[in-house]
This record gives sequence, structure tokens and C-alpha cells, in this order.
Amino acid sequence: MPGLTSFPAFPDDVPTHPLLVVDYELIKTGDQDEIDKLWDAATHLGFWYLKNHGADLEVAEMFEMGAETMALPLEEKMKYEQGDSGMSCGYKAAGANATDETGALDTPEFINISKDDALAWPKQAHRDYPSTVNARMESTIIPFVHKSLEVNNTLLAVLNAKLGLPEGALAKRHTQTEYSGSEARCIKTPPMPPGTPQDRAALGAHTDFGSLSFLHNRLGGLQVMVPGTQTWQYVKPIPGHAICNLGDAMSILSGGILKSNMHRVVSPPKEQGKYTRWSLVFFTRPGDSVELRALVDESPIIAQAVAEDPEKNYNTGVTMKDWFARRIKNQRIKNRTGPETWRASRGMEHQPSAI
Repeated sequence: MPGLTSFPAFPDDVPTHPLLVVDYELIKTGDQDEIDKLWDAATHLGFWYLKNHGADLEVAEMFEMGAETMALPLEEKMKYEQGDSGMSCGYKAAGANATDETGALDTPEFINISKDDALAWPKQAHRDYPSTVNARMESTIIPFVHKSLEVNNTLLAVLNAKLGLPEGALAKRHTQTEYSGSEARCIKTPPMPPGTPQDRAALGAHTDFGSLSFLHNRLGGLQVMVPGTQTWQYVKPIPGHAICNLGDAMSILSGGILKSNMHRVVSPPKEQGKYTRWSLVFFTRPGDSVELRALVDESPIIAQAVAEDPEKNYNTGVTMKDWFARRIKNQRIKNRTGPETWRASRGMEHQPSAI
């Protein structure tokens, strides 16, 4: 981790929620028990640990790139700021987004690098990036993007089969050639000032926008709210294990079979809270033009799930691009007019009032 060789262990006396551990190597071999474990996690909490993913080297180098980028002067980083129109790729400064409907400001800064830009390099698909990103594009970022796509696409193929969809149905909606919001994000979250309440959110409660997130971190801070409760519990980081979770797009496409669960980031617990928290995530999202609706016409399993839950509407009437831009835009503090702006940034949260 950048600038950090040792740090306190995650405490054993804070509320944590256990996650199932899925072995990626066994998933690749088609091991049925491991596939069933992945399905169990995907259809209940929507979060799981992933071990043996083979991305440790790429992850370490991405953390180095993130540290190099965050060390640039703020004036330089702001030349590559995302802006307030709904674009995600680029730099986001601390305090640019709201964390709740009161307008409380977030504390992380991060750099988002579009999958499209990485795969188009040295051409641009969306935008340009700081010099530290460009210097690492071929050696670090592109390999990480390829590895993350391999992992996420392998998991999506398993879910595709379990949902009873035609072979390649989900892959078609996550094609590598169509523009999408898929991106790599390296995040720096500084320690909270002394005296800050432990539950003060650095990143507000939300469900992810897309399909599948591939997360790496060393310190605690990630919390989940188990459906049916109003209690936040930490997810304990485990060395060598990524944390994967599903987003809104997968919940919608599957007619609610797959779960997009609410989570947030607070200060790491106890002694860990004195340290800067670095995290890295690759978001896989459907192509921009994909309509977000339940795939009832392609899977009897999904059709049955939708029929059994008529109160929920999984036909959003919008594309992935519009769904994504609405949520990004309405989190931006410069777009805030009142609590309604924050509410307009919401997705599939199971308990919006708990935010």
C-alpha cells in the first residue's frame, strides 16, 4: 500500500458481517460446489470474498499509480476534474460529492480511468488524464483492466448460466467494444479529524450503479447493511482476498434475483482510523445503450421471479448511460438545490430511509 508498510490489525471487537469466500480458480474449472457458493452469495447479500484471483501484482502497481497521482498538486489534478454534467472518468476532489440529503461532503479523492480509454490507448475514447496516469497506462493500468475484465466476465458467465439466459446474453450487454461506464478507480481517504463520530460517512450509503465491482483494500471502513436490518456492519479486509459485489444493473436485468446491497465507507475502526485508507476497484457496467430492464423474454427463471413479485417494477425505461449519469450528476454538491437532489441520485437501495 502506498506509503504504508505496517498498520494495526483489524480489531476483533467491532460488529462485522461474514462473507462467503469464493475460490476463483475453482470457479474457472467449473467446480459445482464453488459455483453454488457464488450463487448463494449473489442471491442473498450480493457481496463475497474472492480468493486466488491472480491480480495481486497488478493491484500493487495500481496502488503505486494512485499514490503518484494523488501526490500531484491539487491545481494540476483539477485540470482533469470530472465536472458536474454526469461524467465519471477523471479526477474527483474531496468534498465534490454529497454523502446524504443534508449535503454533508464526502472526504475521499480519487482518479477514475475509463475502461474505454485504457483499451483505446494511445487514442482517447472519452478524455485525457494526468501525466502520472499516462506514464503507467501501458505497464500498469491496461494489464489491470484486462485482468479485472477477465475475472468479472468469468463470474458474469457463471451467473448468466444460473439465470437460465442464452449463452453470452450478459456478455453481449457488457461488450468490450461498446462505450460504457466501466472503469478503474483508485481512492485515497484521509483519516477523519479527531473527535469525528465513528459513523460519519466518508462515502455515503449507496448501491453500486453497474453490474459487478472488484474491490481491493487493506484497511477496514467498508460497511454493509444486511437486508431487513438497519444496522451497519464492517466487512473485514482479508489479505489476498478481493471483495466483490453486485450493482443495480445486475439486480434489474435479473428481475431482482441477484442482489444489489446497500453499503458505505466510514473511518477504519479504532487504531486503523489513524491511517490513510487506500482502495482500488474495477467497476464492470453494461454498455451505454443497454436498456435496463428485466430479461423476462430471455429467461423463464427471470420471468417467473418478476411474475412472483408484481409490486416491483424492473423496467426502468432508461439506458445504462442515463441511469449512470443521473446518479453521478445528482451527487455533485454544485448541482445541489436541496434534499431532493440527493434523493434523485438514488438507485435500488432496499431501505432509502436508512440513508
